[in-house]
Amino acid sequence: MKSVNIEIALTHILTRKRQTIVASFGVTIGIAIYICLNTLIIGTNRYSDNAIFKTTPHVRVYKEDEISKPLSHDSLPDKRQYVIVNPKISNISKNLINPVKLLNDIKRQPEVTAAAPMVIANIFYNNGKSQLTGISWGINVVEANNMFDIESTMVGGDFKTLLSTPNGIILGVGIADKLNIKLNDNVSIISSVGVIKLMKVIGFFKSSNITTDKSKSYMNLAAAQQLLAQGPNYVTDIYVNIKDPEKAPVYAGFLATLTGYTTEDWKAANELFVAGKKIRGILFMVVSWAILLVAAFGIYNILNMTISQKLNDIAILKATGFLGKDVVNIFVFEAMVMGIIGTILGCLLAALIVDLLSHIYIGADIGNFPIQFEPSVSFTGMGVGLLVTFFAGYIPARKAAKVDPVAIFRK
Repeated sequence: MKSVNIEIALTHILTRKRQTIVASFGVTIGIAIYICLNTLIIGTNRYSDNAIFKTTPHVRVYKEDEISKPLSHDSLPDKRQYVIVNPKISNISKNLINPVKLLNDIKRQPEVTAAAPMVIANIFYNNGKSQLTGISWGINVVEANNMFDIESTMVGGDFKTLLSTPNGIILGVGIADKLNIKLNDNVSIISSVGVIKLMKVIGFFKSSNITTDKSKSYMNLAAAQQLLAQGPNYVTDIYVNIKDPEKAPVYAGFLATLTGYTTEDWKAANELFVAGKKIRGILFMVVSWAILLVAAFGIYNILNMTISQKLNDIAILKATGFLGKDVVNIFVFEAMVMGIIGTILGCLLAALIVDLLSHIYIGADIGNFPIQFEPSVSFTGMGVGLLVTFFAGYIPARKAAKVDPVAIFRK
């Protein structure tokens, strides 16, 4: 009986070639757009994540500013309190106590892939009469490069030169443009505590953020400590990367317990970026599903029309011994053939579109369009396409299965 069902279904498909082609083409377009949109969002998110992780750690460990407690007097009988001093931010050091031990404890955790000490200093860049405010990262050159891949952002000079140049500094391209600074020039740096230091410009970097390029620089950890008039154990932050960045909010709580200091995960530090990422995901998902549903309605309408036109044939089949499930199998098989053809062609079309997009030059530091063929998305698209076409065929097939042959013959 199964072979007969398949033969009947194939007869319907081959005798109505135009409708079969139209329905399959609808699935092809739906699957292609579904795969392309989901591939695009993965590529866009991958690029934006890589861009943000070049300057932001997964988790930051630091000492939070404390608010001084107001002095009060509550010994009076009526329990009144007289505030003597208004609460303000306490003028205390932001140094992490015993940073070497903290760093070793963090590195021993199985989820941690990298950890680096940092000294963040607010400074003024001076070149002649020109002055620019900014911020400098005092870094351990090797560990910071492993974490942020700073070397890949260099557009001038050699990042590794910083290892052998104690007074070296790497500037953002925006700073160099504003102060007219060239490679190997000297620039005067004034810290927030008034320490002045002459630094040698050994390189320039360019990030994906214009504001960062106009304010940020890198220098050796010891140089930043000297600018803040601090000793070699002075560390303001420890930056931590973990295996799965999406787990950063949970792991930040663990590190807070482990170290006893305040922690901040990258999602909390970039709420607007995370919100935009969610909006893109929802938007692309809605659009891709809407297109798939339109394709499914095309199959549904064609099969529904076929069933309406072939009620007499269905009645004869049932009168000669075909069961309702046989009728369902016939029309579901027709839908699945259209779905399989459309899905295969859709994957091929999507691969072609993705390849064309990946060769389009966007410009700036992005380069080519941030997209590449994702096999996992293709498999998901194939599964979703077949599922949608199955239900598009099953719904009208159930209608055909309920046909009463006696009622049809009476008409």
